[in-house]
Amino acid sequence: MSQEEKEQQPKLEIQLDDEIAQGVYANLALVHHNETEFTLDFIYVQPQGRRAKVRSRVILAPAQAEGLLRALQQNLAVAGGKAEASKTSVAPDDHYH
Repeated sequence: MSQEEKEQQPKLEIQLDDEIAQGVYANLALVHHNETEFTLDFIYVQPQGRRAKVRSRVILAPAQAEGLLRALQQNLAVAGGKAEASKTSVAPDDHYH
């Protein structure tokens, strides 16, 4: 797509409510999928607790899931040096299934 074509496309205005802007903390993520959609559950597990609560559920089409994966990979590559300096003993697979 040329620069001119990009400039002619309408701009998307994204609104962010105050409550959503606060975000939620999650220390566990589960991913489920079928042929038509991916479901991402973001969960908070209390320390030494036996109960967990889903804080947010996001449902994506496969194409959007692929875009999210690419965006995460790019951002992790940029933050790679920072992540190496602050490594913890928890393996990545412990929280993302």
